[in-house]
Amino acid sequence: MAQAYMTETGSGGREPDRRGSRLRRLLDGWRGDRGIWRRGLILAALAVILALVMLLHAQIPNAIGNLGSLTETFLPWLGLFVPILLILAFVRKSASALIAVLLPAIVWLNLFGGLLTDKTGSGGDLTVATHNVNAENPDPSGTARDVAASGADVLALEELTASAVPVYEKALASTYKYHSVQGTVGLWSKYPLTGARPVDIKLGWTRAMRATVTTPAGQVAIYVAHLPSVRVKLEAGFTARQRDKSADALGEAIADEPLKKVVLLGDLNGTMNDRALNAVTAQMRSTQGAAGSGFGFSWPASFPMARIDQIMVKGIEPETSWTLPETGSDHLPIAARVKVGATAS
Repeated sequence: MAQAYMTETGSGGREPDRRGSRLRRLLDGWRGDRGIWRRGLILAALAVILALVMLLHAQIPNAIGNLGSLTETFLPWLGLFVPILLILAFVRKSASALIAVLLPAIVWLNLFGGLLTDKTGSGGDLTVATHNVNAENPDPSGTARDVAASGADVLALEELTASAVPVYEKALASTYKYHSVQGTVGLWSKYPLTGARPVDIKLGWTRAMRATVTTPAGQVAIYVAHLPSVRVKLEAGFTARQRDKSADALGEAIADEPLKKVVLLGDLNGTMNDRALNAVTAQMRSTQGAAGSGFGFSWPASFPMARIDQIMVKGIEPETSWTLPETGSDHLPIAARVKVGATAS
C-alpha cells in the first residue's frame, strides 16, 4: 500500500518530463527506429531538387516557353515549399528528409535573407516615385493626388492614355511645376526639367523617355520606361520576347547616357532576378535591394506577388525605398529617397 502511494504522489520530479515539449516526445519516439533513414527518400529527393532549382536558376533554359525567366520572376516564393517539406518530414519521421530540407533552406536564405533585414536610412536629398496608373483606372484624379502626397520631388507615371493625360496634368499642376509626357509615359518634377525626349525601345510607339532634372545637388538623368507585358500561355509558355528586346534597347540607352548620375523609374514587367533584364540590372542598383525593407512586391495590387515596378540608380546612393498604399491601379506605387551628392558605391 505504501508502495502504491509513493507511485502516485512521489513522482520524484518526473512530472515535468511528462509535460515536456512535443518535439522532445516526438524525437524520443524515433529512438531505436531503424527506419528513420530509409523513410522519406522521395521527400529528401524533392528537397534536393528544390535546392538545385533555386541554386541553378540561371541555368534553366529559356528556349522552351522562357521557363528560366518564369522561374526567376517568382523565385522567392519557392521558399514556401521549405516549411511544407519540413512538416512532411516530421510526419514521415524521416531523418533523411529532415537533413535534406536544410539544403533549400540554406540556399533560399543565401539568395533572399538580406531582404529580410531593414536597410532603410534617414538621409537623402531627392525623393522619387513611380506608378503604373493602369489605362483603365477609374479614378485618375484620385490616383494623382495619392502619389503626389508621397512627397516625391520627381514622379513618373506609366500607362497613360490620351484621355487621362489632361486629368493627371490638372491634378498634379499645383505640386509639380515641370512635366513632360512622351507617348504613354510621363515625368513630373518640382525641379527644372529639360531635354525631355522619347527613348526608342524597339516597339514602334513610345513607352520610354529620358529627361534631365536639375536638382539642388546637381543634374540627374531620369529615365522612365514601361517595358512590354509578358503572358503565360498554355501553348507558348512565358511569352516575353518583345519585353526582352526592349530591355536590351533600354540598357543600351542607359549605357550611352553622358550624365554620370542616372535614375530609372518604371514598370519593367520583370524582377531583379530575371536574367532577361541583365542589360539594365547589370549596370544599375535597385533601391529596394540596397535600402529597402522586405521584398517590396508591387503587383498585383490586391495581393502583391512580384516587384515588377522598379527604381534603379547609377552614380547615386540609395537611402531608403518603400511601397506606397494602393490606388485605383492594379499596381502599387513605389518610392525611394536617394542622395544625389553621394559618391557612387
